[in-house]
Formats: sequence, C-alpha cells, structure tokens
Amino acid sequence: MKNWSKGDRVVQPTYGAGTLVEVNEHHTVIDFDEHGRRTFSTRLVTLQATSEPAPHKAAGTRKRVVKKKKES
Repeated sequence: MKNWSKGDRVVQPTYGAGTLVEVNEHHTVIDFDEHGRRTFSTRLVTLQATSEPAPHKAAGTRKRVVKKKKES
C-alpha cells in the first residue's frame, strides 16, 4: 500500500479523480472533482495516483442576511 498524503491527486474506480483531504490509519477523505467529499475506510479503499490537475472551483459565496429593524 502506498503512503498517501494530504493534497495528493488520486483516482478511485467509482467516483473518479479527486484530491486527498485527510488520510489516517482508519479513514481516507477525498474531495472528488464531480462527486463532492466522500469518506472511505483506509484499509478498503482502492486508489491510483494521477497527474491530472484539479479543476478550478469557484470561491464559495455566502448569502447575505439582512436584518430588519424592530418597529416600536
């Protein structure tokens, strides 16, 4: 088994390409390009290294909340 580290680009057979977010002896968390973030059992997950760069993701925008003034 390869020693993966945070930030490595990988391919998983079901979900495709993604970036490793967290890796420890119990869990492997991958942020997939097209399927979002998924958590796997480190012992069971099958990964292959890839040199495919991560796609550019637009910065998240938060909805602005406008508070109404209370009338007396």
